Amino acid sequence: MISKDYELNDLVVMKKQHPCGANKWKIIRMGADIRIKCMNCNRSIMMTRGDFNRKLKNIITDDE
Repeated sequence: MISKDYELNDLVVMKKQHPCGANKWKIIRMGADIRIKCMNCNRSIMMTRGDFNRKLKNIITDDE
Protein backbone atom coordinates (compact mmCIF):
# COMPACT_ATOMS: atom_id res chain seq x y z
CA MET A 1 0.00 0.00 0.00
CA ILE A 2 1.18 3.52 -0.80
CA SER A 3 1.88 5.99 1.98
CA LYS A 4 -0.41 9.00 1.59
CA ASP A 5 2.36 11.54 2.28
CA TYR A 6 2.01 13.95 -0.61
CA GLU A 7 2.48 17.69 -0.65
CA LEU A 8 1.88 20.65 -2.92
CA ASN A 9 3.94 20.51 -6.16
CA ASP A 10 4.59 16.76 -5.88
CA LEU A 11 4.37 14.70 -9.04
CA VAL A 12 1.99 11.75 -8.81
CA VAL A 13 1.09 8.85 -11.05
CA MET A 14 -2.59 7.98 -11.27
CA LYS A 15 -4.06 4.54 -12.01
CA LYS A 16 -5.75 5.65 -15.23
CA GLN A 17 -4.16 7.67 -18.00
CA HIS A 18 -5.42 11.05 -19.11
CA PRO A 19 -7.01 10.98 -22.60
CA CYS A 20 -3.87 12.73 -23.94
CA GLY A 21 -1.88 9.59 -23.03
CA ALA A 22 0.05 10.82 -19.97
CA ASN A 23 -0.39 9.60 -16.41
CA LYS A 24 1.95 11.99 -14.56
CA TRP A 25 0.22 14.81 -12.71
CA LYS A 26 1.35 17.72 -10.51
CA ILE A 27 -0.58 18.66 -7.36
CA ILE A 28 -1.41 22.36 -7.67
CA ARG A 29 -4.05 22.80 -4.93
CA MET A 30 -4.74 20.97 -1.70
CA GLY A 31 -7.64 21.26 0.70
CA ALA A 32 -10.85 19.27 1.03
CA ASP A 33 -10.53 18.96 -2.76
CA ILE A 34 -7.30 18.36 -4.66
CA ARG A 35 -6.54 19.92 -8.06
CA ILE A 36 -4.00 18.17 -10.25
CA LYS A 37 -2.51 19.29 -13.57
CA CYS A 38 -1.53 16.97 -16.41
CA MET A 39 2.18 17.29 -17.16
CA ASN A 40 1.64 16.59 -20.87
CA CYS A 41 -1.24 18.86 -21.95
CA ASN A 42 -1.47 21.20 -18.88
CA ARG A 43 -5.19 20.59 -18.31
CA SER A 44 -6.26 20.40 -14.69
CA ILE A 45 -8.96 18.49 -12.86
CA MET A 46 -10.32 18.74 -9.34
CA MET A 47 -11.45 15.78 -7.27
CA THR A 48 -12.27 15.09 -3.66
CA ARG A 49 -9.47 13.90 -1.39
CA GLY A 50 -11.14 10.49 -1.06
CA ASP A 51 -11.32 10.02 -4.83
CA PHE A 52 -7.72 11.18 -5.17
CA ASN A 53 -6.49 8.69 -2.56
CA ARG A 54 -8.41 5.87 -4.26
CA LYS A 55 -7.06 6.69 -7.75
CA LEU A 56 -3.46 7.37 -6.67
CA LYS A 57 -0.87 4.83 -7.84
CA ASN A 58 2.55 6.32 -6.97
CA ILE A 59 4.09 9.51 -5.57
CA ILE A 60 7.17 11.14 -7.09
CA THR A 61 8.31 13.83 -4.64
CA ASP A 62 9.65 17.14 -5.93
CA ASP A 63 12.98 17.79 -4.17
CA GLU A 64 13.81 21.10 -5.82
